[in-house]
Amino acid sequence: MNDMIINIATDFYPRPAGRFSADGEYTGESFRENQLKPRLLEVKKTPGRHLIVDFTGVTMAGSSFLEEAFGGLVRNREFSKEFLQEVLIIRSPRRPIIKDRIETYIKEA
Repeated sequence: MNDMIINIATDFYPRPAGRFSADGEYTGESFRENQLKPRLLEVKKTPGRHLIVDFTGVTMAGSSFLEEAFGGLVRNREFSKEFLQEVLIIRSPRRPIIKDRIETYIKEA
């Protein structure tokens, strides 16, 4: 039972920003729909599995990107807060505030 990993810098983009796909190519909405959601659906099939979202190498992650990507999962009723808190592991060694913000956006969604 292997955990899944998304390294945002290499699997998506090192400077993701913006909320909606209309705002550009590397936005929260496109990350949620194309990266997060498919992997979370895979993780959901195997109890005990986690999704590690690794921000190593990310030079910037705007708050609108983070809120739309992670808060949007709950707001759109795609996943429960409890499920996300159980399966998501956020790694952000250089900028621990990213992890704090993501946890807040999920709680407040």
